[in-house]
Amino acid sequence: MFKIGLSTCAALLLAGCGAPQTRPAQNAPGEPAPSPAVGALPSPPSGVPVYRIDGGHSELRLLVYRAGPMAKFGHNHVMVNDAVSGWVAAADGVSGASLSLSIPVAAFVVDDAAARAAEGADFSEEVAGEAREGTRHNMLSEPCLDGDRYPSITLTSRSVTMVDGKPVATFAVNVAGHESTLVVPFMLTRTSDRVSGSGTFVLGQSDLGLVPFSILLGALKVQNDITVKFNLVAVKP
Repeated sequence: MFKIGLSTCAALLLAGCGAPQTRPAQNAPGEPAPSPAVGALPSPPSGVPVYRIDGGHSELRLLVYRAGPMAKFGHNHVMVNDAVSGWVAAADGVSGASLSLSIPVAAFVVDDAAARAAEGADFSEEVAGEAREGTRHNMLSEPCLDGDRYPSITLTSRSVTMVDGKPVATFAVNVAGHESTLVVPFMLTRTSDRVSGSGTFVLGQSDLGLVPFSILLGALKVQNDITVKFNLVAVKP
């Protein structure tokens, strides 16, 4: 009996990948491929307090789940990234706030033992080092995140509003050359020198232009929905 490590694309950083799959076309036939993205962020607005993301105290965590009739031959995966950078502009009132984040895809750590243990029974199985490296390699490959051409995922807020008494940010998200819109609820704490945001939400891989991993006519696959957990801390420079 053996286990197949389900290769995954990560976000909000993301998605499962394995054997090469066809990415939705980003340019018309005969046109040159897009130039590499460098993850550059827009400048924060002037005239408001600006806080910088503290990578040492911020984390993005992705929970990716197996599916299909042969799911027992796969693993659920935990992806952790603690190299998030960017800024938060905290104007008076939530509606005046804005933020922009950059997530280096190469910084994702796949199936760290401590991270798996922290997520409970769904991640209790041990994943061998070779399987972890294989998953990470496929995650960064061209059919998935295409890390060589697109080394960072970027998110820039379009608006921050209050919904049912809780802040909600609407982001423009760029993943592997594909731009989409992402709505993220979060909890916010602010002091004179620190802004913290945290939350948990479910994200569809297909919403980011990614194709969930699937083999054997869907007998073994990755669920389209993944769980995203984040804790972001920003401090004054």
